[in-house]
Amino acid sequence: MAKEELITFEGEVVEILPDARYRVKLESGHEIVAYTAGKMKKNRIKTLAGDRVTVEMSPYDLDKGRLIFRHKDSGSGGPRPAARRPQFRRR
Repeated sequence: MAKEELITFEGEVVEILPDARYRVKLESGHEIVAYTAGKMKKNRIKTLAGDRVTVEMSPYDLDKGRLIFRHKDSGSGGPRPAARRPQFRRR
């Protein structure tokens, strides 16, 4: 028996829940509970409320999902540029 394909949706994180879960509102208006995918945990990608994300869901349970990507929008508060240190000349 073939494995069912996963469905991907885009949405916005509405609330951060305990136990590394998030409440996500999809573009269709449906709200789901999602957890962070392993690659995002491994690479220490932080997700905050208001971030745009891509969610992967099984066609069998459309109330749960997995965050697989955090979009780099201008308002997502990404990493800040490092402060420049003054250059000193050696004698």
